Amino acid sequence: MTAPKIKLVCVAHVYYTHANLPLAKEFLLDFGFTIARETPTEIFFKGYGTEPFLYCATAGEANVFGGAAFVVESLSDLELAASTLPNATPIHDLPGPGGGQRVTFLDPVDKFPVHLVYDQTPIPVSAHLPELEYNFPQSKHRPVNATQRFQKGPAMIHKLGHYGCCVTDFAAAFEFYTTRFNLKPSDVIYGADGKDHSTFLHLDRGMEQVDHHTFFFFEGPKFHVHHSSFEVHDFDLQSLGHQWLRDKDYDLVWGVGRHVLGSQIFDYWWDRSGFILEHYVDGDLVDETTPISRSEAGPDSLHIWGPPLPATFLQ
Repeated sequence: MTAPKIKLVCVAHVYYTHANLPLAKEFLLDFGFTIARETPTEIFFKGYGTEPFLYCATAGEANVFGGAAFVVESLSDLELAASTLPNATPIHDLPGPGGGQRVTFLDPVDKFPVHLVYDQTPIPVSAHLPELEYNFPQSKHRPVNATQRFQKGPAMIHKLGHYGCCVTDFAAAFEFYTTRFNLKPSDVIYGADGKDHSTFLHLDRGMEQVDHHTFFFFEGPKFHVHHSSFEVHDFDLQSLGHQWLRDKDYDLVWGVGRHVLGSQIFDYWWDRSGFILEHYVDGDLVDETTPISRSEAGPDSLHIWGPPLPATFLQ
């Protein structure tokens, strides 16, 4: 008998271990996070939205991705996860801001951790940023003498939007995540041989509007996290964040540009530990009426404008 799907609500936060935690902290503050809780060996970072934390950075001997956490719909979903998922832990208290409960399991192929959380206490929104009016050539929306003025600084983070990995068996990963969870492909990408090798998965929440993708993966020779992506308010603040990171002499991966699949404007950066983090704005929304798209990988499938795709981006 097929087990019922575990119902996910959103992606909540990610875990990373850093060999140099002070250096990681410096980058993450410049990237736009603020600190929710800090000890000498662990720092929880938050955005200005309602999630109690978005990124947990822990001190360790090596730089390691510790998995992402998804919010589940109910306690029964957490109980189902604990009893049926591979190498799942019992339900336990979630350490960190917001409390709640958690189950951690291991991906059945590549053995990386995935976390499921329930009953975290949300925090108040800490910033209310204006939705700017724009003057177009034939349609002016900003009154006379109403100017656009900004302050230099990091791009304030709103939420964790998605994360992605390189997996060693695409077909097995696709089967597992789309049958055990309410994850549904927005896009599936195949190679010249016709074989599927990449997908962008969204949360199937019926007619509720959700992000184009919450989790993506592609096949490669060795598992690794590709990047974690965080939403910022608008293109101006994203660009101010780009300038801030550039002026601080951090290493740019790719950006600024606009993706094709998902449509978001992207900006990818290396942190000081060799991980990729992304700022994005203006991503697509989907619901249960959105058809699954299949397309062949090609040089123009990743972006419509922006710098050339780095040769190593999908390695």
